[in-house]
Amino acid sequence: MARAAVSGRLGDRLRWTTARLTDRRIESDAARTLVFEVPGWPGHLAGQHVDVRLTAEDGYSTQRSYSLASAPDGESVELTVQRVDDGEVSPYLTDELAVDDVVELRGPVGGWFVWRPEQKEPILLVGGGSGLVPLMAMIRMRRAVGSRTPFRLVYVVRSPEYQLFVSDLRGDDPGLDKTYLYTRSTPAEWPRPPGRFTASELSNAGWPPDFEPTCYVCGSTGFVETAAGLLVALGHQPGRIRTERFGSSG
Repeated sequence: MARAAVSGRLGDRLRWTTARLTDRRIESDAARTLVFEVPGWPGHLAGQHVDVRLTAEDGYSTQRSYSLASAPDGESVELTVQRVDDGEVSPYLTDELAVDDVVELRGPVGGWFVWRPEQKEPILLVGGGSGLVPLMAMIRMRRAVGSRTPFRLVYVVRSPEYQLFVSDLRGDDPGLDKTYLYTRSTPAEWPRPPGRFTASELSNAGWPPDFEPTCYVCGSTGFVETAAGLLVALGHQPGRIRTERFGSSG
């Protein structure tokens, strides 16, 4: 998931560092997971992101921010990037960056939209499209530490070919309930026709407000505003709804 980098918000403690691509995986027709080795990586929390900077031979430089898809794993980090066809950075990362190529990373960044293993309240994850990426990091962190915190995931995506982390989410995760809602087209014989998600669906797939879950909502601005508004209308406390939004920065 990409965000437009915001100048000056990182403070003096973060520095650019070199990251070497060690592996790449196909997630969908338009998305790739990039695995980087980052010597001296300080570790990160599930839900944080990094800035990525590319510099051309003529000195031209540009940067974007991407969510971390991985649970902390030593000096290795994973970014899942969805190609924006008219973008400046994502087509290069998804189609041209090769194993052993290097980029510059700065991070990790963020302290609000994160899940910490010591949290014991129920968790509701609501992701739209590539907004699943930081939520997947939370799911992977939960697995890594053996947490028994109950998670529910509501994943809203246009059609099956845009779905991310298909194999990773296919297995059985005790305590993780998964609901998929398709807006444009569905898999064959899917019981729900394609269309916008509703308050009723969010209520049925999520937690009752009196369970006091923490809700993480990530996706495009329109998606986040709709989902967060529905959660509030269903009775969830606004202070328990954490949001992260993105848009094309190409």
